[in-house]
Amino acid sequence: MAVYTTIDDPEAYFQAVEYTGNYTGGGSTQDITLPGDTDMQPDFVWIKSTKAEKHCLYDAVRGATKTLSADSINAESTDAGFMTAFNSDGFSVGAANDTNENATAIAAWCWKAGTTSGITTDGDTTITPSSYSFNQTSGFSILRYTGNSTDDARLAHGLGGAAEFLVCKEKDVAANNWAAWHSALGNNVMALDDNPGAVAGNSRFSNNPPDAVNITLGSDNSTNRSGNMLCYAFKGVQGFSKFGQYEGNGNADGPFVYTGFRPAYILIKNTEAAKNWQIYDNKRSGYNKDNDQLFANTTAAEDTAEDALDILSNGFKLRVNSDPVNLSGDVMIYAAFAEAPFVNSNGVPCNAR
Repeated sequence: MAVYTTIDDPEAYFQAVEYTGNYTGGGSTQDITLPGDTDMQPDFVWIKSTKAEKHCLYDAVRGATKTLSADSINAESTDAGFMTAFNSDGFSVGAANDTNENATAIAAWCWKAGTTSGITTDGDTTITPSSYSFNQTSGFSILRYTGNSTDDARLAHGLGGAAEFLVCKEKDVAANNWAAWHSALGNNVMALDDNPGAVAGNSRFSNNPPDAVNITLGSDNSTNRSGNMLCYAFKGVQGFSKFGQYEGNGNADGPFVYTGFRPAYILIKNTEAAKNWQIYDNKRSGYNKDNDQLFANTTAAEDTAEDALDILSNGFKLRVNSDPVNLSGDVMIYAAFAEAPFVNSNGVPCNAR
């Protein structure tokens, strides 16, 4: 029998949720329970209000109250009222509009890591993370490390296979962009907090792609400053995650992108034009041809005006002729995570919505 997936239950490793805030002043808090049938204690939570508020990123390596913003070069801040805890089936938020504004729809995307000892190194490793959490089954790791400002430094990543998508940030200094590398970019990089197309990136990730043990860093401060650094690293896992590219055709009958699963989350960036990073998920609207957009690099409110794509049982299809994710001749990169595999390990197919 053909193998379509290595993970039958993606909800054990990734879940999206939309919740309604309740903060009206004072000490309002609430526990957010993830909606999946499988309880998951997340290790990375990315929260964005559908109103014009900042993106708030939290991970278990840094701690629940430590905020970084995907839309900003700002350094990490300690915000006791934003997100307050990682729970066995979700997380808690507190007295802040960014994460809990009263009567406001708020999206959160949650990943599971969980292994906090025994990261693999080899003879090429020059930087071992000072703290980390990784999951080789789902291909995700959170790495906190001290950079050395040296070209070709080798950072151990723990994924058990070559990384395909990397996002790095200097944690304590508000000086440089979030550095984003995708396997489809070759030696080029992009900035998660900004909208330009891809640029040469050898000073950020050197010219050597990641291998099964290490990420090769350049000497740039955005990835390898002599100080506290953070990296989120991903590799594709059949039936659960995929990191690829496609070319737009500028047509309402746009390209179909095969992922091998029904996506729960899709991040797309045009590599050739100054266009926003666009986020889609299966909880905000969540129906075919009714997928509202949030933008990773800006605090802007949710855009409900243009339904850009269909989420299908085995991928997604572009359905708009003018949106930045389908400009004719432009190459887009994407990162997608599953709600359900197209066919599970027992040969049973999933359905579209």
